Amino acid sequence: MPGVPRPAPSYCFLTVWRVPGTIAEVRAVLSDSAALPRWWPAVYLDVVPVADGDPDGVGRTVEVFTKGWLPYTLRWTLRITETMTDAGFALAASGDLAGTGRWTFAQDGPEVVISYDWRVAATKPLLARLSWLLRPVFEANHRWAMARGEQSLALELRRRRDPAAVVPPPPGPTFRR
Repeated sequence: MPGVPRPAPSYCFLTVWRVPGTIAEVRAVLSDSAALPRWWPAVYLDVVPVADGDPDGVGRTVEVFTKGWLPYTLRWTLRITETMTDAGFALAASGDLAGTGRWTFAQDGPEVVISYDWRVAATKPLLARLSWLLRPVFEANHRWAMARGEQSLALELRRRRDPAAVVPPPPGPTFRR
């Protein structure tokens, strides 16, 4: 029907990471949103704080500028919707991406198993229009970005655990803005 907006295509991603460390170490890294461009630069190009939220972090809001290996960028807002605990936390996204995400943590011996359930719609006009055709490419782009995240988190945990250690830098972006 002309003039009636169609709903944006939805994606459901479940990503599982396994990194050496403790839940407390993982929480410390993931709760520091301002540090995302430093330790996960392949995806997070910029993070701008908008609101602090309550003392438990609920309502903390940041504007993010992200990318993957495809030559487009996304501007969206990330808002914490659930207190971060040893079990995980939840967030909401709005902007070029709209939806919800839930991180969960489980200690497994010397490693932390981190699951991310990301239910999101691409609302950036070009992505929404081309999603029917390029869905597999967009899904591959997400898998690439999350693989860089797992690698980058493992490096960041090593760096924080032993600041004197020689740790390689995280993978950088595939293209510059």
